[in-house]
Amino acid sequence: MKRIELNSEKDTLDLAHYVAPLVGPGSVITLQGELGTGKTFFVKALGGFLGVPDEMDSPSFVIFKEYHCGRFPLYHLDLYRLKSEDELLDLGLLDMLESGITVIEWPEIAKDFLPYETLRLHFHLENGKRYVDVYPDKSLEASFE
Repeated sequence: MKRIELNSEKDTLDLAHYVAPLVGPGSVITLQGELGTGKTFFVKALGGFLGVPDEMDSPSFVIFKEYHCGRFPLYHLDLYRLKSEDELLDLGLLDMLESGITVIEWPEIAKDFLPYETLRLHFHLENGKRYVDVYPDKSLEASFE
């Protein structure tokens, strides 16, 4: 695990800029953290660096949104409102995991379906300070040392 301080929006943009070239089709990123810790801001920044031309917003009410970033899709999921794994599978999660970059907010219900090679980011806001704990999979470990 590596802890990175996010003292400004620029720090979160820098993190997204760093992560963007490390991911491609089949990559999964999970985002954990309370409301207002920067998860959706990170996804918007990542999408921008991956070439998503569309305005990105939170998929809280529609559960997932699909964006195109060149040759493959970027799937942005918010699983906060899901109550069962069946609901998750009805979304087509397994197909998403194989065909594009999948970024999942509130991923707890999906943990049994995620690949071993998942980049996990846990955003925190404590005493007015923001930081993210990065848990890279084995293939990305050296990139975050």
